[in-house]
Amino acid sequence: MEGKININVSAVDYDKTSSALTRQLAHLEEMVHGEDEFAMTDSEFAFGWHFFVLSVNRSMVEKLAEMMGDDFERIAGKGMEKKFLAWIARNLEGKTPRFKLAIKEEMESSKFGVF
Repeated sequence: MEGKININVSAVDYDKTSSALTRQLAHLEEMVHGEDEFAMTDSEFAFGWHFFVLSVNRSMVEKLAEMMGDDFERIAGKGMEKKFLAWIARNLEGKTPRFKLAIKEEMESSKFGVF
C-alpha cells in the first residue's frame, strides 16, 4: 500500500496503548483537517506482549511535516516514516506502558523479523 505507512506496534497493555494511539492520531486528524486517516488491527498476544498493526495515511504525515516545518526535520530519524515514529513515541511517552514501534515493511524484509 503506497498511500499508507504500516507500523508494527508491540505493547504490554493493548487497551491503554491503542487508546493513547487513537487519541493522538485523532488529534492529529483534527490538526490537518483529515478524516478516517488511520486504522488499527486487533491484537495478537504472544510472549507477554500484544502485537498489532497501525496504518496511517501518508498524506496525513506529509501534512504534519508541512505544518511543523523545520521542527519536523529536526526529529531524530532518517526519512519521513522514521521521524513520524519518533514523533508518535515522543507524544505517547508516559501515557502508556511499554511499547515499541517499527515500520512493518522494514521488519518483513529483515533477516530476523518477528512479524
